[in-house]
Amino acid sequence: MVHSVPRAALRGPTFIRLLARLTAVETDAPGASLPDRLSRWLDWTHAIALSTALDGQTQVPDAEAPAFDADVEAECAQVRASLVRSIEGARELATPGPATMTASTPDYAPFRQRHLAIQRSIQAHTGQLRGRLRDMLAQCSPEMARLAEVDAVMEMALSPREHRLLGHVPAVMADHFDHLRRGADADGENAPGAWLDRFRQDMRHVLLAELDVRLQPVEALLAALRTR
Repeated sequence: MVHSVPRAALRGPTFIRLLARLTAVETDAPGASLPDRLSRWLDWTHAIALSTALDGQTQVPDAEAPAFDADVEAECAQVRASLVRSIEGARELATPGPATMTASTPDYAPFRQRHLAIQRSIQAHTGQLRGRLRDMLAQCSPEMARLAEVDAVMEMALSPREHRLLGHVPAVMADHFDHLRRGADADGENAPGAWLDRFRQDMRHVLLAELDVRLQPVEALLAALRTR
């Protein structure tokens, strides 16, 4: 039997709550406001670029630029559905049937490789969508063009930090994998069973939650385009 340690409820995005549940580290309530945090995350070059985007002149929209329509929304939905399928259909995360069950000790390495591959795919596809939608937004009006410039600056400033932080998630999952395996060993389970199925489920949930986080800027740009 796999034991879980009761933890205090944590408010916040699903992705953060999932990681907090899977780790033994207590998460304190945030002590700084969002503006205070941003002031530490943005260096002076980013601050200047952001000020220029907010106060500078915007380009005149190009009448021949591609327009936002239902086909673009459908494409965004298809990209999301494809990424969800890549997570839910990953061979390493599928529950094996009785004929493929093994008594050998599983290794985390295949899970780590799959996790990294899915992260790279999510980053590439959401980045492409974000850039394309931003280009469309910039052609709507001067006000929307300014919003697109602000989004470009924020992506440039925050993406390295986001990439670095999300890069730690496979290590968090490695600790969770070892924790579940040790718990099973302590209970005398000789073959991987419930604990490995639970890990697969947890990894799927974490990757799906990370996908939602990566898609937030895309959803925001879509919302702006709908109200142009």
